Amino acid sequence: MIRVQNLTKYYGKRLAVDNISFNVGKGEIVGLLGPNAAGKTTTMRILTGFLMPTRGDAFIADHNMATDSLEGRRHIGYMPESIPLYTDMKVRDYLEFFGRIRGLDAKQTRARIDEVVQICHLEEYIDVIVGKLSRGFRQRVGIAQAIIHNPDVLILDEPTIGIDPIQVAQTRNLIKELGKEHTVLISTHILPEVSIICERVIIIHRGKIVAEDNIENLSAVLRGARRIRVEVKGPADKIAIALRRVPGVRRVMREGDFFVVESPAEIDPRAIINETMVKSGWTLLSAESVEMSLEEIFLQLTTKDDEEPEQ
Repeated sequence: MIRVQNLTKYYGKRLAVDNISFNVGKGEIVGLLGPNAAGKTTTMRILTGFLMPTRGDAFIADHNMATDSLEGRRHIGYMPESIPLYTDMKVRDYLEFFGRIRGLDAKQTRARIDEVVQICHLEEYIDVIVGKLSRGFRQRVGIAQAIIHNPDVLILDEPTIGIDPIQVAQTRNLIKELGKEHTVLISTHILPEVSIICERVIIIHRGKIVAEDNIENLSAVLRGARRIRVEVKGPADKIAIALRRVPGVRRVMREGDFFVVESPAEIDPRAIINETMVKSGWTLLSAESVEMSLEEIFLQLTTKDDEEPEQ
């Protein structure tokens, strides 16, 4: 649903986005992660048709946003970091306004208002003036306007910034629910948000994509090895010997009642471990990846002592 090819954007002489390419498939929730000024918002503005790229292409539902922007926008729901709220309007009137400018007729707009108000849990606030809402509920109104026309793609820029922890949790749950029916691209620099919401991350730093994968695979690649924490019911000494004999396993370590099995990053030995334990008559209770935290991954990819500070 989202396809970016060799996208480059200059502001004068400053390079903001540097020849990036990525795809987001139907039904995916993907996090565009990076420090401030990494190029995230510029990328999103190009994807939504607000900016033209210097070079390269951005497609939404196979519509090139440089040459077929109007049709592409029909497939997009966008919530920028600064939400375009009309604070003197009631929530109902605001959503009706956006429904009509999105091309819905009066009947369709009324039906969609009922739906998005329920999805965003705004029932008690439907006739409240937007300017009287808390920031958290304004965020919900922003999401409601983004989905009023039931778009294929949702693009959310810093959707939880500036709201309290309870509202953050509620907004994250809402986004996860929306991800069941929409393709979602979220821009954020809040690391726990990506771990909780997203299936895959794209890490951008100084305009370049420095990593793209799920957290488990990124952890294995950056560590240079995959680690699996295994819990087995059986004789510990014999289990350790059996684990060392599993093809691809290069080290076995004890952590209390667990074994930590290390293999090359490109090998996942869990299926063979399970088969080995079953053949030996032991019970495999768990076999889980031991991942680097997203914070560790992020710092390793975006912090380099030998780089010059950004101007």
